[in-house]
Amino acid sequence: MLVLAVHGSAAPAAAATIGRLVTAIEARSGIRAAVGHLDVQRPSLADVVRDHPHAVVVPLLLGDGYHRRVDIPAVLDGTGCVLTEGLSGEPDIALALHSRLRDAERRHGPHARADAVVVAGAGSSRPGGNAGTADCAARLAALLEYDRGPGPEPVPVVPAYLTSAGPTVPEALAALRGAGHRRIAVAAHLLAPGRFTRTLAGLDAWTVSAPLADHPHLARLVLARYKSARGMRALRAARLAC
Repeated sequence: MLVLAVHGSAAPAAAATIGRLVTAIEARSGIRAAVGHLDVQRPSLADVVRDHPHAVVVPLLLGDGYHRRVDIPAVLDGTGCVLTEGLSGEPDIALALHSRLRDAERRHGPHARADAVVVAGAGSSRPGGNAGTADCAARLAALLEYDRGPGPEPVPVVPAYLTSAGPTVPEALAALRGAGHRRIAVAAHLLAPGRFTRTLAGLDAWTVSAPLADHPHLARLVLARYKSARGMRALRAARLAC
């Protein structure tokens, strides 16, 4: 069994977005997927893994903060479940973000392009918790540089955070405006609609991209995590049998 460990949100659109991810995973692979929530929504992760012991649990988290390192391992303790790494720092996340950014730019015209980008992550006070956003910003900058080819100056891409870390997204926007940029896009390094996406929509950015969970690259990445964990479990079982 594949279990997705998600934060949870009171926003109905969040559940719909995660539901589309589950549908994509099952359509690609035929593997059944269940969703367990850490907060707000039901079923809880604890309820799901109690019903599905020995499942492979993939944390649907873009940061490597408290939930990934403390909360989820505590819930899984004694269940026999295998916990994979989260989604932080993976090329598929940057590719999905690049795609969403291009979709947001096209709302201003088929060839419209941002002249600067803020990659907006949730933010964490835990050491290393913001590395995923910073890594994604660097990967996105490389993708935009590849798109641009030889010619104009590179588009600046800066990471910023919605809580617990700096610079904040408004601070990053202000700094880029002070440097003369006017078409500043906010690339949402977020998984699903909710409080943080509403905050981004209320900022005076040129455009804001949609969250990532239901992008095809996310389904591919989750399945890669699942298959890797299944392979490692099979290898350990074979070694123990020798």
